[in-house]
Amino acid sequence: MTRACLVDVYDTIVNSRFESRQRDVAAFAGVDADLWLAGWMTTRTERDLGTLSVADSVAQALLACGIDPAPELVDTIVCKDAELLRQQVRVFDDSIPFLTGVRASGMAIALVSNCGDSTRALLDYLGLIPLADAVVLSCEVGSMKPSPDIYRTALEDLGVAAADAVMIDDQPGFCAGAEAVGVRAIQIVRPELDGQVSRSAFPLVRSLLDVPALL
Repeated sequence: MTRACLVDVYDTIVNSRFESRQRDVAAFAGVDADLWLAGWMTTRTERDLGTLSVADSVAQALLACGIDPAPELVDTIVCKDAELLRQQVRVFDDSIPFLTGVRASGMAIALVSNCGDSTRALLDYLGLIPLADAVVLSCEVGSMKPSPDIYRTALEDLGVAAADAVMIDDQPGFCAGAEAVGVRAIQIVRPELDGQVSRSAFPLVRSLLDVPALL
């Protein structure tokens, strides 16, 4: 019996608009967008593990663009990035009905995300934190998908065994990470994000509203 759902955040319950948003940040900073993106991605692992803050990553990206990362400039860009997160990240139409329906059926929910330290404030702003029983963010727990530790942390927070849980994620590698610790996985591929996957190693859905039939 499925007792809990572990649910990814970006591009599963919210549309991240990652690249276009970072290009907007680069335009605001007055730097080349490709250089900015390359610099931003260089620190992705450290940012997701919480060993670098978003502010640290901004400073590194500015250096990659040949710009002195003066503290005032870094602070201004961090604030702009947070503003763009609130303006551009959108909750998919099926997310809240899915989350509320799952909890109403008696199952527990953990949001499980690889992300930097700006994500909790975003989830709070979007009103998603009250819809979950646990929020497990890689930057806060020091482990990231597909490492076993982050899934086990979510299971411990919910008080359920791996065999009683399912993971819903858009990334097949993260689905595989869940199955490696005994959590059944379902992959979501959203047409609005140009998902072209026709086959998957996991049960495949194109809407969260199709998940309950598989639980």
